Amino acid sequence: MIQTSAWTVFLAAAFTALATGLGALPFFFMRSAPQRSIGIYNAIAGGLVLGACFGLINEGARINLVLMLVGLLFGLAIITLVNRKLTEGKESYIQAFKGAGGLKALMIMGVMTIHSFAEGVGVGVAYGGGQTLGIFITLAIAIHNIPEGLAISLVLVPRGTTPFKASLWSIFSSLPQPIMAVPAFLLVIFFRPFLPFGLGLAAGAMLWIVFSELIPEALKYASSQTVATVVTLALASMIALQSLL
Repeated sequence: MIQTSAWTVFLAAAFTALATGLGALPFFFMRSAPQRSIGIYNAIAGGLVLGACFGLINEGARINLVLMLVGLLFGLAIITLVNRKLTEGKESYIQAFKGAGGLKALMIMGVMTIHSFAEGVGVGVAYGGGQTLGIFITLAIAIHNIPEGLAISLVLVPRGTTPFKASLWSIFSSLPQPIMAVPAFLLVIFFRPFLPFGLGLAAGAMLWIVFSELIPEALKYASSQTVATVVTLALASMIALQSLL
């Protein structure tokens, strides 16, 4: 049996984080994002994130339904509280995040980062079950992270962020993956029971950002029929990708 080291787990999780940056690649070939396209971009991002939520909820429920639901409600409570605090200090936060879409970008980065903690634990726990399982989960999360990076870039680039910076922000949102993977691998027995809670927490926060930020923003620039169609197609694409993995 091949022994897996903590260093191997760290590199595997770092690979999944770097894959998130690939989501910005399409924007290296686009000179500008027309204002009228922002609605469609936000609709695509909303569909992709919504699909990711379904995957998180399904996986968490498969392990422990009650703990996943508790995590989902906890995630909703946290993101609501964070939004209230950020809104109160809106000017300073937007200034600090200038060029990246202000408050909206900060919120999306936050929920994606929360999501990444659960994925990092998932990589570590998977390697605790054997190298074969660990490699499979690593590849699945890496491929899954690309459209998540695209979702982040779809929000950042139309608001003035360069594709390179959008790629870096996407990778930044996934940094918790290598950070959490190693302790989860070393303490797999301890971390495994908390995984469905973490998955639910991430899903709760991401569902909030979809319906509170992305879809309302999309409806400002595109018709409800267009937004509904694009969200559904993006959602179907993400679900199809997850089913293949």
